[in-house]
Amino acid sequence: MEIMLDNLVEAKRQIDSTIHKLKETVKTLEGKENPNRYKSQITLAQRRIKAFELSLYLIEREIRDLSENS
Repeated sequence: MEIMLDNLVEAKRQIDSTIHKLKETVKTLEGKENPNRYKSQITLAQRRIKAFELSLYLIEREIRDLSENS
């Protein structure tokens, strides 16, 4: 169980990092001179952020459950 917990904690760390980078990407693209030109890239990044946030929620819930049951 410790190995699984370690893997979940590392996955959470990686996802946190990816979310941060994607949010910075969205800010950069929205700050460009003509942000409409980057609309598809902005939409894609925003959808990825939502997907990663859902994954993060589920990982955090699993970590909490594992911690409570150990």
